[in-house]
Amino acid sequence: MRMTEFALIRRPIPLRRPIPVTGLLARLRASRSGIALTEFAISLPIFVTLLFGGLEIISLVMAHMRMSQVAISVADNAGRVRTKIDEADIYEVFAGANLVGGGDFHRDARVILSSLEPNKQTGSRAGQMITWQRCYGALPVSPRYGAEGTGKNDNSLALGMGSLNSRIRAAEGTAVMFAEVSYRYTPRILPSIVSNGIDLRYESAFNVRERNDQDISNIQRLATNAC
Repeated sequence: MRMTEFALIRRPIPLRRPIPVTGLLARLRASRSGIALTEFAISLPIFVTLLFGGLEIISLVMAHMRMSQVAISVADNAGRVRTKIDEADIYEVFAGANLVGGGDFHRDARVILSSLEPNKQTGSRAGQMITWQRCYGALPVSPRYGAEGTGKNDNSLALGMGSLNSRIRAAEGTAVMFAEVSYRYTPRILPSIVSNGIDLRYESAFNVRERNDQDISNIQRLATNAC
């Protein structure tokens, strides 16, 4: 039997010509591979900043709403106490404020409740006075319009309490519960943006209802929430 021989023919491999630099740049310019990933990498920091910044703004807005509600509830609840107000009533009012404030409200806030009444003076000394004043919270904030006893013998509160455009005065024979609420908001998501926090402040005032005796008592001899 005759064996057939096969000759292996090796063909020369053609050498590729080097691509000119200008041609390589043109190919890179025309290439679209990886462009989506590049765009995502560029836009990701912006997207994350907008996302967390938006959440921080929402948290700040909610803090504003809570502090406004705290001021309203403190003045309103104190004004609803009928017949005679006692230190025990103040405890309940501040407990409600802490519930509305939520979280670390006691540590980051200061609530100042003042009883504003006519000072019963005549002539140039006639005006308003702060009969009693109670405070709650650890934030070191002083009463803006005076301490307890302010205006008793002079007209230092002749125009009442409040900002220049919205002064509050009590009518004869009654009183006004005036609440000042200060709160230091610390950013929750991006705390490094504002290292010292953001100070919020709200005020509210309500007339007392059906209460003729405005002096505060302490039947149970509780510790006074003095300012």
